[in-house]
This record gives sequence, structure tokens and C-alpha cells, in this order.
Amino acid sequence: MRALQLVADRQLEQVEIPPPPAPGIGEVTLRIKAVALNHIDVWGWRGMAFAKRKLPLTIGAEASGEVEALGPGVAGLVPGQLVSIYGARTCGLCKPCREGRDNLCEHVGGVHGFHLDGFAQEKINLPARLLVPAPPGVDAVGAAVAPVTFGTVEHMLFDNAKLQPGETILVHAGGSGIGSAAIQLAKRMGCTVITTVGSADKMEKAAALGADHVINYREDRFEGVVRKLTAKKGVDVVFEHVGADTWAGSMLSLKRGGRLVTCGSTSGVSTSMNLMQLFQQQIKVFGSFGCRMENMADAMLKMAAGIVKPVVDTEVDFASIGTALQRMEGRDVFGKIILRVG
Repeated sequence: MRALQLVADRQLEQVEIPPPPAPGIGEVTLRIKAVALNHIDVWGWRGMAFAKRKLPLTIGAEASGEVEALGPGVAGLVPGQLVSIYGARTCGLCKPCREGRDNLCEHVGGVHGFHLDGFAQEKINLPARLLVPAPPGVDAVGAAVAPVTFGTVEHMLFDNAKLQPGETILVHAGGSGIGSAAIQLAKRMGCTVITTVGSADKMEKAAALGADHVINYREDRFEGVVRKLTAKKGVDVVFEHVGADTWAGSMLSLKRGGRLVTCGSTSGVSTSMNLMQLFQQQIKVFGSFGCRMENMADAMLKMAAGIVKPVVDTEVDFASIGTALQRMEGRDVFGKIILRVG
């Protein structure tokens, strides 16, 4: 059985591994269909794992699969069914898990593809409770991008920032996977969307997704443009995931009482903050990590209804994965890179 494994920093190999055994109690054997690449895959490839891990490690943190076999006690799934996979190994027993707050699990075992073997392999056994069935009308790519790309954005915008119709939002890195999802979700609910990108061709693509105003951050200071566009009032919400490079400008882009929600730090994990600005402007800052499984289901229902769609940059095979990660590292993508497995 083929698998794609990280054997050293920036070194990936296609290897043969044994197929999984028959699924145990509460488990399902999945045939992996598609893996959606994320910046967390770039971090792992660079060696930026913030917990102990053992190499070689099968990569891939976001994926879809087809049910092949059911273990004892599994209900609600059938062979041949397409599912989206929750990427963290939660316990399923603690209070947050029982309440559906999956990303606050008190005993999480790690993230697949980063701390634990991931989904870039042909088959895998997983607990059935970590699988979200894809509704009719959602294909393998749509199910693959539900856990991180769309689920993360659903959690950021609606669970945390409480985005409302008619509000104005600044979405950073509109050409990224989550940026392209955020543009669509915010626009479809009736918000004014301002986004930042790094090139002229990305400006056109972001506008085509529905962004009302697109700023090339390489040519203009985005915070200055945002203040002009909002008559110096600022935006209601900033969708932040870049980190140190954009943090100060993001704070300046907010209106009084505005909300900043962040899920990433691709440009650096440390920054400084003007505390007087924070309390005088009564700004609310939300940290957001991952999503709830309900967010995945909600995202796929919106895909099935045609409200949103995955934005795919390219599809690659196992042999092209290194080049794909290099492109992501250089921000030379618009939307998602999809690794086809089955």
C-alpha cells in the first residue's frame, strides 16, 4: 500500500506500507480519496513540529475517504459512503467532546499529519466518530476541504467573531485556501468584503470570488486603504491568519468595538500590541483553532446548495508533492492544492 512519508526535514518519500488490519470496535476502514494541502503541512515539512514526533511520518492533515469496511458497533455509515475526516485525534469522552466542542478536547492525542500519521496513504483505520458523511452533491474534493479549509473559517467567522449580514470584513491573504473560503462565506451572507493579496493576477481572482475591494499589499499599505474605504471608521471584523507582518495594521483597520479573529501565524509567532489601543477602542480579539465537526457538516451543506465552492489551484500526485509544498511556502498558489490518492 502506497504512503507519502516525511523521512527528514524537507525530504519526502513514497513508500510501501502494510495495509491496515480489519477495523476494530467502533472503527472504520477508509480508502482515502483526496488530501488537501495546508500550511500545517509546510510547517511539518520544514520541521516545525511543536510537539514530539517520530519520523518517518505519513503526511496529510485534511482529507476525504470512502468507507470500505465497518468494525463492530459502527452505525450510521455504509460501505461506499464518502466522508470527511476530522483531523485531530480527540478522546470523545471529555466534557468538551460530549458537548460538540471538539477542538477543545482535554485529552487530544495530536493532529494527523503533524504529530500522528496522516492521510496521504491509500487506506487507514479511524474511529467512526471522527467521520462526517458528505451530503449528495459534494464530491471527494469538497469533502476533503471541509475539515480545515471551510470548517476553520466557519468556526472563526460564526462561532467566534459572530459575523453579521451587512458588516464589513477584512480578509487577509484572499488567495489562500481559508482566505478564498472566507471571501465566499462572508459575501454570500451579505457582508462587504475587503481582501489583501500579493499580485495582480490574484486581485482578479479574488474579485471574481466576490470580494468588493482587493488590495495588493505589496504595493499599498492595506490599513491606509481600509481606512479610506471605510471613511476612517474601520471594519467590523478582521480575519487574521498571517501573524506578525500584518498584526499592527489589522488592529488599525478595526472600527471602535471591532473584532479580530486569528487562526494562524505564518509570518511569525510573536508580535507586540498597543494595549491602550486595545482597551480605548474596545477591540475584541479571538483566538481560533480548528473547528467543531458541526462546522464541517455546515460547510458541506453550503457546498451542496451551491452557496460556496472549493477553489482549487492544482491537483497533484505523490511525485509532485515536494514542488507543491515549495509553491505553498512561496505563496505561489490561489486556493487549494489537492493530492489525489484514490
